[in-house]
Amino acid sequence: MKLDSTVSAVVTGGASGLGAATARALAAKGVKVAIFDLQEEKGKALAEEIGGVFCECNVTDDASVDAAFAKAREAIGQERILVNCAGTGNAIKTASRSKEDGSIKHFPLDAFNWIIQINLVGTFRCIAKSAAGMMTLDPQEDGDRGAIVNTASVAAEDGQIGQAAYSASKGGVVGMTLPVARDLASENIRVNTILPGIFDTPLLAGAPQNVRDALGASVLNPKRLGNPVEYAALALTMIENGYFNGEDVRLDGGIRMGPR
Repeated sequence: MKLDSTVSAVVTGGASGLGAATARALAAKGVKVAIFDLQEEKGKALAEEIGGVFCECNVTDDASVDAAFAKAREAIGQERILVNCAGTGNAIKTASRSKEDGSIKHFPLDAFNWIIQINLVGTFRCIAKSAAGMMTLDPQEDGDRGAIVNTASVAAEDGQIGQAAYSASKGGVVGMTLPVARDLASENIRVNTILPGIFDTPLLAGAPQNVRDALGASVLNPKRLGNPVEYAALALTMIENGYFNGEDVRLDGGIRMGPR
């Protein structure tokens, strides 16, 4: 896919972290970018920085997503690119025993469902609505009509203690990548997924330095946290390379996560 000022993109979770790096990388290629996020202050500031548009968006809500796509398309046109970075996590054991009194409790199902709704259903909601819009576009000269990049996690394969919900949600993103790519193949819309390892994002920004150092040291090579610009570089490769389709790719410095 050729990236220039004739192309528009939507980046969910685009106000910070992996999404912000990707929004900047796309804008640097001339692409017009819409940032979907709930962080209004950060989202508007980044949109102004890159000459894009901010669209407040809750990926768990149909009406919110519809309104965000409508605003984006009015401002920058029908997107040919979708990058899904919106997501969150929690850490709760499936069942656990209190160290204080020995009482037993299980994972609250509403907390499990909350993660699934954001990370998995929210991702699919944006894919389905964006793909339907992409189908109204004419293909580029190389045949590409659209490209979608999703964000899973190495937890999809190496889920740790307390990550049952997070791993299930990210495993679902991995699991649907190929069937969605097959669904959209006849329309020349490609779909790929990145499985990031431990990245230096706002989620880790508040962690003590010794914790950050320990996490970096656990990476095989290089022994450091991933930089969001490295995620953005892979996302752009998946978008620009027309033969990249239906793939789930780890970006993790070779790390294999232990149980905890």
